[in-house]
Amino acid sequence: MVQIAGYAYQVKPDVILAEFRRGRALQFLLLRYVQALLTQISQNAVCGQHHTLEQQLCRWLLLRLDRIGSREIPVTYGLIGEMLGVRRQGITQAASKLHAAGLIEYRRGHLSVRDRGRLQARACECYAVVRKEMDRLRAR
Repeated sequence: MVQIAGYAYQVKPDVILAEFRRGRALQFLLLRYVQALLTQISQNAVCGQHHTLEQQLCRWLLLRLDRIGSREIPVTYGLIGEMLGVRRQGITQAASKLHAAGLIEYRRGHLSVRDRGRLQARACECYAVVRKEMDRLRAR
């Protein structure tokens, strides 16, 4: 599923597999990606069980901001709900609290983060865990 506009490339599986077996840069890149993905999946599972929906929303928004390098996120509350495994109404309520605090603005299909620092302060520690691992893997 494509969540944010950009470029995508399709490569035949046999080409990727052959390159992976050579044990070069692509293999290490793909293994680092899998490590990052597993970290995020594991942390998401923990987060969903132990933190409020508002904290989870903050974490999700911060991770998106890290990937797109912009304060503007083209997204619907419905998609965020799917990503977090909750109903859209829950996202609407959590986002309303963030909006009332002056952290985000939202208009149909477009969310803008107004105060990243305060958003990060409201997020649970799961964001820092995932971010630290991503930074570690990028540094290699």
